[in-house]
Amino acid sequence: MTPTLVRRHLPHSRATPQVDQWARARDWAEIQERMLVPLYEAVYERLDVGPSTRLLGLGCGSGLALLMASARGASVTGLQTHAPERLALARERLLPAAGTRARAGARLTDGEPADIGDAGTAPYNLVTVFEPIGCVAGGSDGAAESLAAATALVGPGVPVVLAGWGPPERCATSSVLRVATKLAAPVRGAGGWRPARRDDLEEVARRAGLRPDGSGRVACPFGYADADNAVRGLLSTGLFDAAVAATDRVQVDKEVREALHPHARRDGTVWMPNVFRYLVARTV
Repeated sequence: MTPTLVRRHLPHSRATPQVDQWARARDWAEIQERMLVPLYEAVYERLDVGPSTRLLGLGCGSGLALLMASARGASVTGLQTHAPERLALARERLLPAAGTRARAGARLTDGEPADIGDAGTAPYNLVTVFEPIGCVAGGSDGAAESLAAATALVGPGVPVVLAGWGPPERCATSSVLRVATKLAAPVRGAGGWRPARRDDLEEVARRAGLRPDGSGRVACPFGYADADNAVRGLLSTGLFDAAVAATDRVQVDKEVREALHPHARRDGTVWMPNVFRYLVARTV
C-alpha cells in the first residue's frame, strides 16, 4: 500500500504522473484498504486494544484501521502527510458532520509528528505504522527518522507496530507488482516496487532506536469483484506511479490486466492469497 509516511524522502527523477487524486483516494478506501483488515484485527487482538488504549496511527490513510480501534473503545489520533484526499476520507469516517455522532476522542492531523500538539494528560500507549514498509526502492530510507520523531511523544516500553509484505513466494500479488518494477526500469529509484526483505521491519526499528519484541504473519488475501476492480484497487496504492511515469497509464493498465489473468476465477472474480508480516517493537 502506498508508503505515504516515507514517500516524501524518495528521490524523484521524473514528475509523478497526473492522476485524479480524489478518485484514487476513493478507490483506496472503497476497494483496497479492506484487504488489510485481517492485519489490523490480528494486531489489535494481540495487543488487547480497548478502552484503555490511546493509539497514535502514523500514515493513517483513509482511517479504516483507526475506525476499527475506535470501535474497540480506543482513543485514536491519526497522522497523515502529503495525502489530503485520504485524510479527508478519514475525517468523514471518524469526524462526521454536525448532527451526527463523531468517534469519541478521535483526532486527525495533516503534518509531521511535531504538529500533533498537546496529546492530552494521558500519553499514547500504542503507535502503529500499517503502511507497508520496504515495498518500494529506497522506501525505508526516511522511515526511521519519521518514526523516531513520533515515538518521542510516548514513554518507554510502549509498543510500536510496523507492517510489511511477507515473503514474495507467499504473496501471489508479487507477480502483478513485478509489472511496476519492469515498466519503471528507466526511472529506477523513483519509487518502483521491490520484494520485501526478511529484515526490513527490524532494520527500520533498529535505526529508530526501538527494541524488537515479537512478530507475526497474517493471511491477507486480495479479492476483487472483477479485473476492472482489481486494476483500480492496485493502482490506488501508488506502487505503479513510477511505471506510469516511465510509460503511460494505458500500457500499465494493459500489463497489469495480463498479470492478473492467472488469478481470475471462472465467475470473473480475482483472488490472490498473500501474507503480511508485522513487528512489535518497544520504545526504550
